[in-house]
Amino acid sequence: MSSQLEHALKQLKTSGVRMTPQRHAILSFMLKTHTHPSVDDIFKALGDQFPNMSVATIYNNLKVFLEAGLVRELTFGDGASRFDANVDEHYHAICDDCGKIVDFHSPPLYQIEEIASEKTGFIVKHHRMEVHGTCQQCSEA
Repeated sequence: MSSQLEHALKQLKTSGVRMTPQRHAILSFMLKTHTHPSVDDIFKALGDQFPNMSVATIYNNLKVFLEAGLVRELTFGDGASRFDANVDEHYHAICDDCGKIVDFHSPPLYQIEEIASEKTGFIVKHHRMEVHGTCQQCSEA
């Protein structure tokens, strides 16, 4: 078991969340994937392992993980929420052709909240940036 999963399980247990096999599978899947899955993506990925698990079960468990700070919900304008278990500061590059989402870091941008606060007087809570283009696989096709 990965240390990230162990840490997440401990955090949930400390906050009184009971660990079910479905919850464990959803959490493990989220921590292993880098694809920013939707609820439907998770449902399809775990359907063979848990044929009686509903989309509502997945959504309810993701809500528990959101409240615990273990995942973040992302919306990219296509109407479908996607979920990311990487809760560290980072940004997303999105392929306009295939929809692939790739994480990237940009240390100079991490100071943007402080700069915005200084220039506007706002108490800045968070920011979001995404870039759009064509991924390497699509541009080579």
